[in-house]
Amino acid sequence: MANNNRTLVPQARDALNRFKMESASEVGVTLKAGYNGDLTSKQAGSVGGQMVKKMIQAYESGLK
Repeated sequence: MANNNRTLVPQARDALNRFKMESASEVGVTLKAGYNGDLTSKQAGSVGGQMVKKMIQAYESGLK
C-alpha cells in the first residue's frame, strides 16, 4: 500500500499548520503543537470541515 500521507510541497507545511490552527480556533477546538491524537472524531472532523469550507469559499471568491 502506498503512503499517501506525505507533503508534496515541503515549503507549504508551515502555512498548512497555521491554517489548521486558525480553523481549529474558529470552531473552538484547542490544538497543541505536534500530535493531537486525544481529539474526539467530532472535534477532528469539525476542524477538517472548517478547513474545507474555507478552501471552497476562497476558491469561489476567486471565480468572481
